[in-house]
Amino acid sequence: MQAFIARQPIFDRNQRVYAYELLFRSSLENVFSNPDVDHASSKTIADSFFLLGFENITQGKKAFVNVTREVLLRDYISLLPKELTVVELLESVEPDAEVIAACRLLKAKGYLLALDDFVYHEGFDPLIALVDIIKVDFLATDLEEQQSLIERLACPGLSFLAEKVETREVFQQALEMGYAYFQGYFFSRPEVVTGRDVPGFKLHYLQILQEIHQPELNFKQLVEIIKRDMSLSYKLLRYINSAYFGRRTQVTSIKQALALLGEKEVKKWATLIVLVSMAQDKPEELVIQAIVRAKLCESLAASAGLAHRVEDLFIMGMFSLIDAILDRELAEILNDLPIAGDIKAALLDGNNSLHNVYQYVLAYEDADWEQLSMHASKLGTDENLLPQLYIDAINWASQSLSTGVLT
Repeated sequence: MQAFIARQPIFDRNQRVYAYELLFRSSLENVFSNPDVDHASSKTIADSFFLLGFENITQGKKAFVNVTREVLLRDYISLLPKELTVVELLESVEPDAEVIAACRLLKAKGYLLALDDFVYHEGFDPLIALVDIIKVDFLATDLEEQQSLIERLACPGLSFLAEKVETREVFQQALEMGYAYFQGYFFSRPEVVTGRDVPGFKLHYLQILQEIHQPELNFKQLVEIIKRDMSLSYKLLRYINSAYFGRRTQVTSIKQALALLGEKEVKKWATLIVLVSMAQDKPEELVIQAIVRAKLCESLAASAGLAHRVEDLFIMGMFSLIDAILDRELAEILNDLPIAGDIKAALLDGNNSLHNVYQYVLAYEDADWEQLSMHASKLGTDENLLPQLYIDAINWASQSLSTGVLT
């Protein structure tokens, strides 16, 4: 059984990633159609977490793991590290005596417990006394009901998490209501303010993007641009002298560094550095998601029959979130950038092969497995390759940031 896992970030009140909810290709309910329940469900957990690598998926953050009644009662969750696991009871789990006993056992072992899509009734009181986090669907639950719930159940050790937070306006509203955690892609939606100019430092970096993506790269002009920016100069020299290249002699010249990289790698490196720099006032997860997308798009080039467009696929992934970084409409930004027309079209819902790769990646991020299979068929690629490519992209993004090469 192939293990397919996507992840969705869960933020704290400071917009830092607290955890990821892990989303499976096949729900555990579907797995239980197998007559050998023990084998089917234990294999799901084993494949999902040990085959792909638990810490690789979450990069050391906590993971919210959905469990059904059967998985809970059979204690399969104990296979997972308690320091990194939040046991999320699905809304279908009724709080009967066996469920309460199983939850007490997990609490005693040190696991955190969460209730998914919570709607209150008195029968849940014994379970509420044990859980650490209550998740509420912000869009599906009346606001007055939510506020009443938070005020009525508030107690030390219990936090509330707002799901379906898709805009900054909703995030701000949930913040004011007292939620501690927030789930959704509000951080990746541009917050457009009428009459607002692009800040000076971002405008400078946007000009660099415009320069490096000219049809013919002017190395002399690029050397002068980088020389005038101490941060870029430092990052370029640090990158070219990093262990990744294994050079015996140190490179100290900007011109030499650019020549050694070559035009394609220069464009890739500079795009990464510039977008990371422009996103300094944004949640770090926005940068991570852009880098993961870029690397995943690049990794799919060969299997999608686009090996000759590998750099363009990387650029497409990186630019897919530039609207959220600059708080401007994507079409407006792309209009100012001299990148290939089919990259622009791909990001603006144009129908071409690059767009199919982009939609393939988005389907995986959203755990939309039906769309994933459809786009895999369109591209003629093996979707079974995707889980490992996704993990590799996460690791590459994490290493790029943690080593300081990009920051």
